[in-house]
Amino acid sequence: MSSSDSASSADTARPTLDVAVVLRRERIHGPASRWQPWRWVLDSVVRDEPGFGREPRLLTQDDQAQRWLHPGFQVQLFRDDLEGYYLNATTEAPCWFVLWRMDEQPTLAEWPIARPVAVSLSYHDAGRWLDAQEYVDQVQAPVDVIGWLSSFIDAHYVVEPKRRRRPESFRPLVDRFGNPATVSTEKKQGRGAGDV
Repeated sequence: MSSSDSASSADTARPTLDVAVVLRRERIHGPASRWQPWRWVLDSVVRDEPGFGREPRLLTQDDQAQRWLHPGFQVQLFRDDLEGYYLNATTEAPCWFVLWRMDEQPTLAEWPIARPVAVSLSYHDAGRWLDAQEYVDQVQAPVDVIGWLSSFIDAHYVVEPKRRRRPESFRPLVDRFGNPATVSTEKKQGRGAGDV
């Protein structure tokens, strides 16, 4: 491999971060508990470590909550989603977005558990998932992750200036086939046509 090949592959390598997701099953109190005694919420997103393994596992459990660790997720940054990263990084509280789904049948516990499917730092990803009627939760991202994201944005993102949109009243008038159309206030037929 030549040095130019290695330099170009280094330029096109996507920044990647290995993460694990912690989901919490918590007891619901009050009138809503009659219909649903438990709910799943996103607890945290942490850096993945080799000691976590590859399979989901129960971390803690008491009468009020359970915390499940789901390791093995990878967050990659893509140049074509820079605006989504920019929108996230420039908010007051930049966050992780996690898409998760419920198991159909119990597998690791006596009841179905929630399983993360994807993790992202892009507003656009979260918006697409929500438009698809998926479960999406967010949790604040740590400062070092936002610094990593911001350095990628600073290196590649160019804010496009807002263009003034031409008012609809100044657009040329066309018919439904795209042909030029005219509007006349002059009466063509009947009484008063051509009268001055």
